[in-house]
Amino acid sequence: MTEPENTSTTTSAALVPALIFIALVVAVVGSLGAPLITPVADQFSVSLAAAQWTLTAPLLVGAIATPVLGRLGVGPHRRQVIIATLSVVAVGSLLTVVPPSFGWLLAGRVAQGAGLGLTALMMGVARDHLPAEHSGGTIAVLSVASTIGIGVGYPLAGLLADLAGLRSAYGLGLLIAGAALTAACFTIPDAPARRSAMVDVVGAALLGCGLLALLLAISQTALWINRPALAGALVAAAVILIGIWAHHESRSATPLVNLTLLRHPAVAGANAIMFLGGIGMYLLLTLVTRYVQTPSMAGYGFGVTVFIAGMVLVPFSILGFVGGKLVPPLRERLTPATILVIGGMAVLLALVVFALIRSQLWLSFAVMGLLGLGVGVFSAAMPAAILAVTPAEETSSAMSFNQVVRSVGFSIGSALGGLTLAAYTSVGSKFPADFGYTVASWLGAGAMTVTVIAALTLRSTPRFATPEDAAKQ
Repeated sequence: MTEPENTSTTTSAALVPALIFIALVVAVVGSLGAPLITPVADQFSVSLAAAQWTLTAPLLVGAIATPVLGRLGVGPHRRQVIIATLSVVAVGSLLTVVPPSFGWLLAGRVAQGAGLGLTALMMGVARDHLPAEHSGGTIAVLSVASTIGIGVGYPLAGLLADLAGLRSAYGLGLLIAGAALTAACFTIPDAPARRSAMVDVVGAALLGCGLLALLLAISQTALWINRPALAGALVAAAVILIGIWAHHESRSATPLVNLTLLRHPAVAGANAIMFLGGIGMYLLLTLVTRYVQTPSMAGYGFGVTVFIAGMVLVPFSILGFVGGKLVPPLRERLTPATILVIGGMAVLLALVVFALIRSQLWLSFAVMGLLGLGVGVFSAAMPAAILAVTPAEETSSAMSFNQVVRSVGFSIGSALGGLTLAAYTSVGSKFPADFGYTVASWLGAGAMTVTVIAALTLRSTPRFATPEDAAKQ
């Protein structure tokens, strides 16, 4: 395994916060459209379904861009790739602030979505340029930041939209994207001398089309209600395309994702766990934010504003980072798989609590805090489970695949919640029955139960020494 490149203490001190900041920024920018869907529909006179694309489009682009950027991050031009991608995000952010039409706004959101593929490259930088005893902890924090950052931008965007309008809310994205680009220019070092990474164009096209079909099917819940045959056809097309992609990758001299890494039970198991866990995590996130905004005239809910709904996510973000900080000391005594079990149990408990009791607003804050704690522990432990058996030069590629798996799991969780609530919405009614939230929560609890069982199974796989373990010897 390639040893991390020596880096001065001064450079490391600047590099670590810069990497974490960039990971936070791309997560915030990517999720910025969530609280702004209704204002976008009002300002540009489009339907809510059309406005939903300001959130869906960047997520789709991010899922497709992630493996491509991950492969580019393997080569010697990683720094240039990071700066170029952040430049695209900054230009897209500018388009969202001064859009003459809805089409330009959507184009800006598409450009912003490219940044969602950068987290894996940040992990590659950390593994190459930080001392072994520090790189693992930084990679864990980066994994947490890429998830918990979702809850950072929501209340800020909601507050700015309420106080100063839509453009000021998107202006937040422009401000932080510019700051991230500046930070990258001054702190990201050149990658170690390696063979230039060749992008498998055919593989990228096959995977991109497969993911596009899959994520369209699972993110557009209205398709399953209004045109189920089309939704089913998209899923079938996705399965076929991804199958062809896997066959192609196994025979490519320069694969987009090194699928041979998935043959190790620790890597395959960790990705399966991430997929299942992502379903339960994001399902609860969407359920709680929707529940608290439902007006009390529906017989439940609290009718809070977008800003207060965003504040519900604050405990999620704060305790998420706390959970991530707990992982390094836990790893001194426990295996990564055991820590995944602990994180999964916390998420499972949050789902059960929300399924049983949710009559008070403070309970929603508590549930989101518990969810954040579990997600933080889970996300911080995930890289260790994968990178312990991954060569250093494949860090970006391996983690980019894990990010794609996570995105698919998140999308399925969101769609599962939406479809369940739609099934419990009476004809002519705007809001689902309260029992729909109970059923959806138990479905999420079922997914997390399987996740915990799978993580327990992963504990029986051989434990490999991580770079940090080697540094202690």
